[in-house]
Amino acid sequence: MTGPTTVTSIFNYTRDTGVAPEIYFYEPPPGTKWRDAGDDPQQMPVYDGWERAKSFSLDREGFAFREFRSPFAQWDDDVAIRMHLYGDVIEFVKREVGAKRVLIFDHTIRAQSNAAVTRSEHSTSRRAPVMRVHCDYTDDSGPVRVRQLLPDEADELLKRRVAFYNFWKPLRRPVEERPLAMCDVTTSTEAEFIKEKLHYRDRDGEIYVMRHSPRHRWWYFPRMTAEHAILLKTYDSSTDGRARFIGHSAFEDPTTRPDAPMRESIEIRTMAFF
Repeated sequence: MTGPTTVTSIFNYTRDTGVAPEIYFYEPPPGTKWRDAGDDPQQMPVYDGWERAKSFSLDREGFAFREFRSPFAQWDDDVAIRMHLYGDVIEFVKREVGAKRVLIFDHTIRAQSNAAVTRSEHSTSRRAPVMRVHCDYTDDSGPVRVRQLLPDEADELLKRRVAFYNFWKPLRRPVEERPLAMCDVTTSTEAEFIKEKLHYRDRDGEIYVMRHSPRHRWWYFPRMTAEHAILLKTYDSSTDGRARFIGHSAFEDPTTRPDAPMRESIEIRTMAFF
């Protein structure tokens, strides 16, 4: 596992101080104090996943690597993404996870050129890569999201298994700069996840960040191309031992060429009902 394609990089974990970190997506009232996440940078090995690509499992490691081919190329048009890509992604996720129903509830184009709007309340579909270890949902915020989006059906839906999957893929060219890495769920514990509070002007939410463990094993797919996609499980209501939450983060790959183009990728967030 320590072959020539293994790299070492810094991952921004969060110290477990007993005080929940917070983030505001608007200008908070004067004098507001909060604690940022990502305050515990740790150097970690990152393993090349290409040789094992077909063996990764959503229910075991928490992520899966698959081929996904699509002629869609209108990445600057959010309406076109919803109209012409969402349907293909829904069918792809249903097939991969065996769900009865899949709902897409938003998407984000990630590029460093979007850094200025990362904390803007007015832009959720255009953001920079996230450079701290996190998982998009918690044990509490997963069901809350179902109730927000499907208020008339939520009570019945939540009686059965519900899981959230992020669909992630490069856009126009191979990803070299700030690639995505996944923390193998078999090397982490749920006790290592820490809640981070999210404050929007009209609502509050929460995600998980992670405290460091030297046991964590990180995987990525160097120079991943647009013909492939990664699925990450960010929430699962099942407590039968399968993966429920996965820590993930963009990171600085030390093998990146100085003149490498900035990463461009899309993540599409889905709910799957079983």
